[in-house]
Amino acid sequence: MNFFNNISEIRKWIVIILIGLVFFFGYRYFTSNKNSSSIEYDTLLIQQEIKNVGKLVVTEGHFAEVMTYKDKRETYIPGLSFDKKAIVIINADVTVGFDLSLVQYDVDEEKKTVTILSIPKEEIKISPDIKYYDIESSSFNEFSPSDYNKISKIAKINLTKKIEKSSLKSNAKNRLMSELSKMLIVTNTLGWTLIYNGETINDKNKFKL
Repeated sequence: MNFFNNISEIRKWIVIILIGLVFFFGYRYFTSNKNSSSIEYDTLLIQQEIKNVGKLVVTEGHFAEVMTYKDKRETYIPGLSFDKKAIVIINADVTVGFDLSLVQYDVDEEKKTVTILSIPKEEIKISPDIKYYDIESSSFNEFSPSDYNKISKIAKINLTKKIEKSSLKSNAKNRLMSELSKMLIVTNTLGWTLIYNGETINDKNKFKL
């Protein structure tokens, strides 16, 4: 009788142990899947936000310039030359921007970090409208396509110098930082870390190109 009681007792413990194992592995299964799904969801959300800010951030400006173009063709006769000149008025629309679709980044799901690897250089586009006034030339030194090309090159060089001295590039960088700060908000909200230039970014003021 004791023998059968012992067998029943053993069976009871076996059943309890089996039920315990079922609950344990069931808990591990559901909790691990939930954690994995959460990380995948966070990753997709972060990548979507990076895609959203991946547009061309543009700052526009307008520049005007007046220049006098002169060209002199000397002759073998002292004091005799054939001259040509023109007053040139340049109005130019200028845009400065960053193509954020070219931003390189790395998402580490295990460490929950987003590392910005590189940001593309700004793109400057100059669209000049050139008009010529008081054109003077001689039959021995007429205006040619090469003159107009030379004037266009000089105008772009002068405009580039003006752009460097203006606030256009700094304004474009400010807009860039504003766009990138959206990534910071998302990563912080999800409990992830944003890294740039080897530094953890906790504040948008730390973003520096």
